[in-house]
Amino acid sequence: MPSFTFVSTAAVVAMRGAIPVFVDIRPDTLCIDERLLDRLRTERTKAILLVHYAGVSCELDEICDWASRTGVAIIEDNAHGLFGSYRGRPLGSFGDLATLSFHETKNLSCGEGGAILVNRPELVARAEILREKGTNRSSFLRGEVEKYTWVDLGSSWVPSDLLAAFLWGQYERRRQIQRQRHAVWNAYAERLAPWSAARGFRLPDIPPDREHPAHLFWVLAPSAEDRDRLLAHLSSRGVQAVFHYVPLHSSSGGRRFGRAPFPLDITDSISARLVRLPLWAGMTEEMIDRVLEAVTSFDAVQEAPTVSRQHFGPVHAVPLAGD
Repeated sequence: MPSFTFVSTAAVVAMRGAIPVFVDIRPDTLCIDERLLDRLRTERTKAILLVHYAGVSCELDEICDWASRTGVAIIEDNAHGLFGSYRGRPLGSFGDLATLSFHETKNLSCGEGGAILVNRPELVARAEILREKGTNRSSFLRGEVEKYTWVDLGSSWVPSDLLAAFLWGQYERRRQIQRQRHAVWNAYAERLAPWSAARGFRLPDIPPDREHPAHLFWVLAPSAEDRDRLLAHLSSRGVQAVFHYVPLHSSSGGRRFGRAPFPLDITDSISARLVRLPLWAGMTEEMIDRVLEAVTSFDAVQEAPTVSRQHFGPVHAVPLAGD
């Protein structure tokens, strides 16, 4: 799995007694570098856990071929990728299993929680039992058994009716939500292009064979110092931009429960230089203009570093949809 991801990607593996093995990412899509997989696979390798960063697909043709050849299962962390696709096929449909997130920062949200996508029919029955506290209650509700009882391990992972209704209302409006998010994303990409080229910053470049869901928009600074200066500059203008993941392999939990057999130089570099701009479906033209004015007024040569890389204080002018 990549080290450039949220802690849940690795924690769920470590909780079951397995070892997360961290792999470097590609410098273009910021997804796992499939060219490194053969170097890391051992006879104990059971699965590859993909993260479609910012909703932009991994190199799925190569990864699926590799998994088929080696017998390794594929699990997709599709927390960013709902409504994204690779060569016309939806993300979340490639792995044996895939996960979605409905955290408050996602394209569809009910505050917390998520969903599991089960693409192997033989795993569906046990998935139902696991989410129903280890009982066969789902079979009982379908009339398949006369009463339900404890049959396996599990926990209470069923969402409440209120949360499900809140989520369903957004799903019914998904086309409108996605149009709004893409409008923000496209405005950033178009209007920041001249500034980024002149200042040495980099913007996302989406490969032509995949569709992204406008989950987040990132800007990559030439250096960690330039990133910090940009964050301080935006903060001074009332725009709440943030950095993203601290690489898991450098965390105390990552060192305790996982391993990184080789240096992860690209991961370290990207993490130190990436800035995420505000992006959510309710942004107005005035808000977009405000963010763009703040970004394009930044000159790395003239700015002084005044912000810590470890913490950013609250800014109240422009809210951000986050993790």
